[in-house]
Amino acid sequence: MLDLAEELDRWTEEGREYAVATVVAVGGSAPRGPGAALAVDSAGTVIGSVSGGCVEGAVYDLCRQALRTGESVTERFGYSDDDAFAVGLTCGGTIDVLITPVGGQAPARPVLASALSAAARDEPSALARVARGPAGLLGGALLVRPDGTYRGGLGGHPGLDRTAAAEARALLETGRTGTVDLSADGSHCPGGLTLLVESNVPPPRMIVFGAVDFASALVRAGKFLGYHVTVCDARPVFATRVRFPDADEIVVDWPHRYLRRTTTDVRTVLAVLTHDAKFDVPLLKAALRLPLAFVGAMGSRRTHEDRDRRLRAEGVTEPELARLRSPIGLDLGARTPEETALSIAAEIVAARRGGSGAPLTGSSTPIHRGDAEPGAARPPLHRDRGSAAPTTGTSYGAGRTGGRVPSAAPPDLPA
Repeated sequence: MLDLAEELDRWTEEGREYAVATVVAVGGSAPRGPGAALAVDSAGTVIGSVSGGCVEGAVYDLCRQALRTGESVTERFGYSDDDAFAVGLTCGGTIDVLITPVGGQAPARPVLASALSAAARDEPSALARVARGPAGLLGGALLVRPDGTYRGGLGGHPGLDRTAAAEARALLETGRTGTVDLSADGSHCPGGLTLLVESNVPPPRMIVFGAVDFASALVRAGKFLGYHVTVCDARPVFATRVRFPDADEIVVDWPHRYLRRTTTDVRTVLAVLTHDAKFDVPLLKAALRLPLAFVGAMGSRRTHEDRDRRLRAEGVTEPELARLRSPIGLDLGARTPEETALSIAAEIVAARRGGSGAPLTGSSTPIHRGDAEPGAARPPLHRDRGSAAPTTGTSYGAGRTGGRVPSAAPPDLPA
């Protein structure tokens, strides 16, 4: 529900009563992942989506029912030959949905209101809710801060809140939204209940090294994908706001020096576009030893081979070199900066989501991938409208590129 935080925070401030349907788990080919939400207020106003249209009508009805009863419920929607075009996912997947009323004397309302307010202000936090378990606990909520403190309660055993807060904090530290299976007494034995944990963290970072014409197009693509985008170049004549009006930050510094002093995490993406050894080698030597989501470098095949040789000479190991995406980008036959940026952005998405980069036409690979380990099955949350048990999986992790930049070292920065 945190993906609707700004709108729902406003609804809460206006005193509206509403119900929120949140995707808890997905299986097979499902269009939206855990955390996707749809909300309905008492006047029938709808915002958001849980399935891209497949089951929205049925979810709307469940939200209206939750507003009448004041009770949280869970529901599974899945494909079957009989009801595929009535209530179900015609794409063949399944989704488990938690419907929670928010309004009046709803027990979780104060916690949900605080979570929405924090998310609307971009404050890091995690919202943990009981998505499967005893009826008295269903919909119970905890708001967990980065330091491990929490507000609210799930009810039940005294140890449950402490364990849930610790699990939510662990997911928050990695910026992940997902589920955790616990027992009702707070131990880690699965089967008793399932928590949905939604993490609200700042957007992931994309750092583009090299203020070249391709970089301007990649900045726009990065913003479109939801990244906080930084452009870094050691040459002040190129790293300007005029050239990169869409960038969140523009930094004039040697790339490896900036990387040492800036903050990165496991979601950070690095795109090295300079293809100049004096910039690239010290930068990549440092980058390939950091826990980053993606490290890619532009250049021809010859440039790539020379770069590899230089990195090996600097002591970079084979496992570290294996992390380097070079030449960067998928093979789209790109020519223009915009086409090249598209090929780079496509490889970044494929690396983050576990995609192959191959055409879907004629392929038997899943179209949609979930957030759990491949093959991990989840137990039914409530009434089963489909026959398939959901399994989900994801993993984290070259095309033609070009564009030359002046190679002279900047006169005002030490080499």
